[in-house]
Amino acid sequence: MTHFGVLLDVSRTPIDENNERILTIITYMGCGVSSCFLGITVLTYTLLEKLRRDYPSKILLNLSIALLGLNLVFLLNSWISSFDIYGLCIAVAVTLHYFLLTSFTWMGLGAVNMYFALVKVFNVYVPSYILKFCLLGWGIPFIICGMVLAIKRDAYGMNTMSDSQMTLDDSEMFCWVQNDVVFYMSVVSYIAFILLCNCSIFLVVLIQIRNMQVNQPAGTRSGIWKDLRAVVSLTFLLGLTWSVAFLAWGSVKVFLLYLFSILNSLQGFFIFVFYCLMKENVRKQWRIHLCCGSLKLQEYSEWSQTATVVPKHNPNPPNRFPFMASVGSIKSNSTQSSTVSSESSQRQVTITRPDLGCVYENSLVIPRARAGLSVLPRDASPATGSGLEFPSRPWKNGFNTDIYSK
Repeated sequence: MTHFGVLLDVSRTPIDENNERILTIITYMGCGVSSCFLGITVLTYTLLEKLRRDYPSKILLNLSIALLGLNLVFLLNSWISSFDIYGLCIAVAVTLHYFLLTSFTWMGLGAVNMYFALVKVFNVYVPSYILKFCLLGWGIPFIICGMVLAIKRDAYGMNTMSDSQMTLDDSEMFCWVQNDVVFYMSVVSYIAFILLCNCSIFLVVLIQIRNMQVNQPAGTRSGIWKDLRAVVSLTFLLGLTWSVAFLAWGSVKVFLLYLFSILNSLQGFFIFVFYCLMKENVRKQWRIHLCCGSLKLQEYSEWSQTATVVPKHNPNPPNRFPFMASVGSIKSNSTQSSTVSSESSQRQVTITRPDLGCVYENSLVIPRARAGLSVLPRDASPATGSGLEFPSRPWKNGFNTDIYSK
């Protein structure tokens, strides 16, 4: 048995026995807790179809599956290693390597989707968007692990390899990547690249959200606590806490290994807290399908589309301006009629600021307008996911919801 830091121990130097034992206990407790709550997260988003109608929720589901596999294989690793079967040790090491790379690949894809939705104007419809993400998220790690097996199968093992025979050591019953060159190339470099990209996107997204918040009226700005929750939830969603391993050198290594083991073994638990427990639409679905009596809610069809587009009451007759929100479709020769139509559309549609915290319901993330109108994906879904949302249809109730003011 060993601690969670062995997965990304860049220095690859041993620590004393007492700290090793404590770190192992912390790791196995954290992985056990995370496995339970990741299982609840996967079941929630799998069984409740209304929660996975948008891209972020589907990405979150795949990430949760990958993290669940990583935690379960890690928990079973030492027990499987105790059978002293060389082929079985290779298999569990490859599986652990695969789920580790898969988890980070989905963290990177989540950051890419966040960048498309919030920073870059999404002008082009991408067919089979999630299918392509799934091919990348599950396919790239498979190719890497397959290449390692084909080129140097003996890179996987327990401790030392001699003539393809495994030497067991009862003090460290754990199958993992033992070859240093393979470890630094297929694990450290891959994770470092994704973390670097995620950190960059994380900073860009925070700056973009801050700029959008500054442009809002003073009465509609969120508080410090809500913004802090947003930062913490994104930190765990993008796996930024794993970067602690790259600083675990020298005298601070033991302390950082404690921090690394606590934060990352509990990553699945924190994802459950921020993206299930603290999301209002998830709690509503729990009450609709799981509760009874006074706690049970009656299901209604428009619960997930609240605050997507909120038309205000119009005191004017409905036939006065029949297409007032469709600015692009009005080709009147009268300049006055175009002006009145544009002003009316601005009065009719209100947009809320994006909420990148743990609670994303009742918010709409709008890509920044640049040079004209942005065309949203045809199969984009209502604002029910993990924060990066698109309107479900370009036209609704006679209004062109693709047209927004900056």
